[in-house]
Amino acid sequence: MRYAIIGAGLAGLVTATEIRRADADATIDVFEADDRIGGKLFTVPFASGPTDMGAEAYLAFRADATAYFEELGLGELLRYPSGLRSLVYSGGQTHPLPAVGVMGIPSSSEPVAHLVSAESAARIDAEGDQDTIAWPVGGDLNLGALVRERYGDEVVDRVVSSLLGGVYSCLADDLGVRATVPQLAAAFDALATAGEKVTLSGAVARVESQRPAPSGDPKPVFASFDGGYAVVYEALAEASGADIHLDAFVSGVTRGVGGFTITGAGEGTYDRVVFATPAPTTAMLLRSLSPEASVALKSIKLASSVVVGMKFDSSAGLPDNSGVLVAADEPDVRAKAFTLSSKKWPHLGERGGALVRASFGRFGEDEIVRADEDDLVDWALDDLQTVTGFDGREAGLAEIYVQRWFGGLPRYDETHLATVEAVRSELASVPGVEVTGAWAGGVGVPAVIADARAAVARLLG
Repeated sequence: MRYAIIGAGLAGLVTATEIRRADADATIDVFEADDRIGGKLFTVPFASGPTDMGAEAYLAFRADATAYFEELGLGELLRYPSGLRSLVYSGGQTHPLPAVGVMGIPSSSEPVAHLVSAESAARIDAEGDQDTIAWPVGGDLNLGALVRERYGDEVVDRVVSSLLGGVYSCLADDLGVRATVPQLAAAFDALATAGEKVTLSGAVARVESQRPAPSGDPKPVFASFDGGYAVVYEALAEASGADIHLDAFVSGVTRGVGGFTITGAGEGTYDRVVFATPAPTTAMLLRSLSPEASVALKSIKLASSVVVGMKFDSSAGLPDNSGVLVAADEPDVRAKAFTLSSKKWPHLGERGGALVRASFGRFGEDEIVRADEDDLVDWALDDLQTVTGFDGREAGLAEIYVQRWFGGLPRYDETHLATVEAVRSELASVPGVEVTGAWAGGVGVPAVIADARAAVARLLG
């Protein structure tokens, strides 16, 4: 059996590995338009050690992802954070990031009282007295619009968008409730189905009440890898036993009597093909195989961002926190977040000095992604000093790496899940074809792995 996989990012490499596990004699060709594997996982060889310039961690409570990494022989390389708290920069100073609620959305004003006005706090506490929310059971609504309507602008701009900006490179106003905070959508469903009044505070409280009580030895929320994510995508490439073709731009895929033909790369025909590419690319490549799926995919928009990685000779003056988020309504600060990596990850702190990642860009802010590298570095240093007081120039800037992620993340708006469902429905009638990727099953590493494995299961049926 001959398989063609378009894309050698995480989704494509997991797909190849799963096919190999199921079919040891398979011929697997992976076509990657870039000059490297890994996609949005990218580990840069700093002189001080491997440093991630894409995703840097995954949600460790996803036991399925951890088990998968252990199956790849990477268990001994897993590393866990220091446990230092994160901050949010708002009103010209840093504050503790609220530790309760749902993605920054509180059930009462108490967790966010230090970030919002007295008027906003009173509005939050009185939200339960408002009219019921017209929640579409099983459907979705715009997250930012909903929270603004019920709690006001300050909660959205200073907390919710700050948290979501790092995950989706979007403001809350660009995202859907079910698409990004499914547990909150489930709580809305439950309230509406039971005939109870549907309120935002009530739904958040419902989610909070269902969380397990903290144990004496809480498990870390996040995990990373000694050696960076390169150890993951290199292990997958080896485990797949696939022929990986770099700089192999695929311009089209057609089906003929003998199977699928790859235009622009590849030789011969293939029995099955998997598209592990961003939504716009997948839309283009599906035009002849499933015009309806192609049209649906074109509606998915992408958000761009930039990561500026900086290694300093000294860490003196850097706060003892894992990171700082920047409120979306904060003037004169271009960065949306700083990860204080050498504080967050003990294995990186052991290198000495300080390692900091500055993040820029949200959906619709492509101009900042296209800015000159010198400007981006200056903005990162200036904003870092403004937000934390740490003078990176004085500390000695030893290494810099600027990574631009054009169209790096799909926008998970209130129509996104319906779009994905429509695409999958159309492709169900196209045998031998599957799709996977961050647009299909979620942007986090565990979600991408799970979606790729499910796609292979459907493909091999």
